[in-house]
Amino acid sequence: MVISYLEFKMHADAVQSRIAAACLRAARSPAEVSLLAVTKTHPAAAAEYAARYGLRSVGENRVQEAVDKQPLCTAKIQWELIGHLQSNKAKLAAAHFDRVQSVDSAKLLTLLDRAAGEIGKTLGILLQINAGNDPAKFGADPADAPRLLETALACANLRIDGFMTIAPLGSTPEEIASLATRTFQNLRNIRDDLAAKSGAALHELSMGMSGDLEAAILAGSTMIRVGTALYGSRPPPVAI
Repeated sequence: MVISYLEFKMHADAVQSRIAAACLRAARSPAEVSLLAVTKTHPAAAAEYAARYGLRSVGENRVQEAVDKQPLCTAKIQWELIGHLQSNKAKLAAAHFDRVQSVDSAKLLTLLDRAAGEIGKTLGILLQINAGNDPAKFGADPADAPRLLETALACANLRIDGFMTIAPLGSTPEEIASLATRTFQNLRNIRDDLAAKSGAALHELSMGMSGDLEAAILAGSTMIRVGTALYGSRPPPVAI
């Protein structure tokens, strides 16, 4: 990360303006949509910037990267895992994250529940659903969402806040918008149906990133995950 805090603030203000404009179109309050600063591949200062700006949480893709980074960050901020979680990292994730957004199997639910219980913690989670039916994306099949939620609700040490998804990539702006709209509306429908049937609140819908946040907000997203638009592109590796 080579930007200054003032540059970060300018970027964050621009993203917040996009969120506000999308909320206006959707007849929603901007207060209903939070911005998650994705700090993956950036130093601990990236989390410091987010906290200084007033954001409540940051997102990391890899467990070990966050574990290494957290002791270097003095700011009070929540850490969320948004990347794919391998079973052998479940115990570490439960200990070091405030919430895991990428829970996509009953096995992970069991491991996280056990790990959280061992340290006396209630761990927040989101169930990741492959709502775009994209073979290149992680997430449970939409048809498996009811069974996954049933398993999650039976876990004494987990707090199920809602759902997360990632839209498929498109090759043109029109295709990107179409795929995103279909994916996000599908997850919204899944959430609404399961919330009604289970009685669980399931208030969080983590969907939408830099390129498709408008479509996500129109579909009901409550959390937008943004990295590059805040911190800039990751520098290419140095050739040796």
